[in-house]
Amino acid sequence: MANTYTIQTLPLPFDVETKAVLKKTIEASQYLAELKGMIRTIPNEAILLNTLVLQEAKDSSAIENIITTHDELYKADLQTEHVASLQTKEVMNYAAALKHGFGLVKDNGFLSNNFICEIQAVLEENKAGFRKLPGTALKNSKGETVYTPPQDYDAIVNLMANLEQYINTNEPNDPDPLIKMAIIHFQFESIHPFYDGNGRTGRIINMLYLTLNDLLDLPILYLSRYIIQNKAEYYRLLQTVRDANSWEAWILYMLEGVSQTAKDTIGLVNNIRALMDSYKLDFAAKLPKIYSRELLDTLFKHPYTKIEHVEQDLGISYDKARNHLEKITEIGLLHKVQIGKSSFYINQPLYNLLSNG
Repeated sequence: MANTYTIQTLPLPFDVETKAVLKKTIEASQYLAELKGMIRTIPNEAILLNTLVLQEAKDSSAIENIITTHDELYKADLQTEHVASLQTKEVMNYAAALKHGFGLVKDNGFLSNNFICEIQAVLEENKAGFRKLPGTALKNSKGETVYTPPQDYDAIVNLMANLEQYINTNEPNDPDPLIKMAIIHFQFESIHPFYDGNGRTGRIINMLYLTLNDLLDLPILYLSRYIIQNKAEYYRLLQTVRDANSWEAWILYMLEGVSQTAKDTIGLVNNIRALMDSYKLDFAAKLPKIYSRELLDTLFKHPYTKIEHVEQDLGISYDKARNHLEKITEIGLLHKVQIGKSSFYINQPLYNLLSNG
């Protein structure tokens, strides 16, 4: 039965907005609205975009068994020679792909198949595009084929064209955007249009769809943590839709993920804001001559700060930037480490917040 599923074109020819789904949608929407408001209390969007995108990248990649550590990730984010592993490189590619996709959606106001191919190309560092050769099959941990996606290139192109239209068209009878997100994710994973990177590309599409529909200003919903904590259920419910047309359970799973993730992210953003306020008071009181909001923001854009960050963000000389960081270290707000010939300055409380969720 697993191999006989025929993908339906969208919109679905039946109503998926059951009472349970609608009730869960209201809850998820409320948490998302609260998160959207919380995001706006952090004046510099780069602080959340840089830090939380890395968290999402780490967990989304972990779903595909691409594992790295927070420490390797933060060092790699400095764009130094300290990329410790291929896994870390792949996670950094995910973060770059998400930011690239966000830029495309923000600038253009839609999400096309060309943009989706661009995102996957950044993720996988190739431009293979949609699958042209047969042989792709989804297997379980025992090596058994549980689902065979479309094998014909023209079928993939047609289904993706239909999906593109569904993503970018809002009809009066369409389900709520959060329900559409769950449908879109199922459809994309079932089409499985690429040779590699389908799961991660699909999870990027989730976040871009939320920003496209103005449910979030930044693509920082930390949804992959929920999925990795409920990974077996994620794959089981995807397959249950194919086997039994069981849409309600799948949609409820995704909505619960949005609710839980939004709550967790609200807490994390609130903690980052509180930490910034604490740093501001200490910094301004002890170093009033060098304190500025721009310098404070720089200390929160990356858990690891380097002299060049301050030099670039403030438009000051290298020596002056180094002196600023040394003084901030002396009052205990940063911790200096030497890696090779380079000095880095760690915002340890921020590091701990992000590493521990």
